[in-house]
Amino acid sequence: MTAASETTAPATGLPGELVLGGLRVSTPVVLAPMAGITNAAYRRLCREQGAGLYVSEMITSRGVVERDETTTAMLVFDELEDVRSVQLYGTDPVYIGKAAEILCAEYGVDHIDLNFGCPVPKVTRKGGGGALPWKRTLLGDILTAAVSAAEPYGVPVTMKTRKGIDDDHLTYLDAGRIAQETGVAAIALHGRTVSQAYSGTADWDAIGELVRHVDIPVLGNGDIWEAGDAIRLVEHTGAAGVVVGRGCLGRPWLFRDLAAAFAGEELATLPALGEVKTMMRRHAELLASHMGEERGCKEFRKHVSWYLKGFQAGGELRRSLGLVSTLADLDAMVEHLDDHEPFPVAALGTPRGRQGSPRRVVLPDGWLDDTDGSGRAVREEASEHSGG
Repeated sequence: MTAASETTAPATGLPGELVLGGLRVSTPVVLAPMAGITNAAYRRLCREQGAGLYVSEMITSRGVVERDETTTAMLVFDELEDVRSVQLYGTDPVYIGKAAEILCAEYGVDHIDLNFGCPVPKVTRKGGGGALPWKRTLLGDILTAAVSAAEPYGVPVTMKTRKGIDDDHLTYLDAGRIAQETGVAAIALHGRTVSQAYSGTADWDAIGELVRHVDIPVLGNGDIWEAGDAIRLVEHTGAAGVVVGRGCLGRPWLFRDLAAAFAGEELATLPALGEVKTMMRRHAELLASHMGEERGCKEFRKHVSWYLKGFQAGGELRRSLGLVSTLADLDAMVEHLDDHEPFPVAALGTPRGRQGSPRRVVLPDGWLDDTDGSGRAVREEASEHSGG
């Protein structure tokens, strides 16, 4: 089966419902998979704020097939997660196909996204992530295997990629063509190359070029810090929707703003510090519920600086929160913060999370010598990259 994909638009002229096969997404917004971030608790938190599709952390196909303990532990879904979306990584079509079948048959997954955009050296040095689309035949074989395995279950397969390895080795137009030919339901493009990682500015023109190049829906990704950015990207490119990553770090309410924006409503959430405290507590509570209190609080620590970005909370409090180990400690630490302190407007529209600088891409020996796929990616281990 080739998963049919379409969008319907509200009176605003903006994309409305996104349809991927039998999967209907009421707002064309996707939470990007992020290592160590998009676990079941965070997906639940974002889902509580607005409509959309919320994708898990990246897991390896070998990890799924070989029942790796680390990978299996990541395949956890919240009790209210009625749409189970998983991002799958792999470099071997056989393992990708087997993993897709297991996810559909045993885990009740409703959507599979394939990762061809990861810029991390430990992934690209084996020909995976953003390096893999350079091998056109291999890319087609992987996509065909995934789509064929998911077809009997009616599960749509999408893919996420980047512009290319660097400006001299672009792959996104060929990747879009191959995705369409193999029955992929939609393609998401991060408007940066692998060598850029998260530095510089996302190239929205490339997203628009891909939209014109293929007939399947294209989702735009890169530099969406506010709901208005998402609308500008869609208007500039003609994309069917957006994928949001770093912009929602410490700001899960961004999905509420995005849902309103795509519905043609005006809503810009500027929560006072008291409301941010409530959101922080809810996040920690969900983590504790899924992981146990001690581990959940440890996982929450990384989010503190994002939630408090721009607020006047002192360095000592921030350091203490970076060591929080119980929900009671969290409550005590934030108790004396000024609930009425307004949201720091200066923090709006600014990058969050990873940025870094351009770098040389680490690839397998001879990877760039040909594009026909005769050079195969290096075999990944079962748990090697689960989580990114």
